[in-house]
Amino acid sequence: MKEQSQKLPLNQRFTLTLKEACHDHHAVALKEASQYFHIGEKKLRRMAAEDPGSGFLLHNGRKVLIIREEFEQFLRQTSCI
Repeated sequence: MKEQSQKLPLNQRFTLTLKEACHDHHAVALKEASQYFHIGEKKLRRMAAEDPGSGFLLHNGRKVLIIREEFEQFLRQTSCI
């Protein structure tokens, strides 16, 4: 895998490692979730503010994390965000 990723352009190498890193984590920060799900960070923040009790959010003090598997399930069930 390393040999293949070194042949790719730098921006694609970063994307592969980000996808792999997020896939291993149970919860990701809003910035990482924005890049992983291709949804704007502002939109994710707005969704978190509008429904703080939703099942895919995890609050750690002021930090908001998105539970990856729950959010994927939410996206499968909804047609518009």
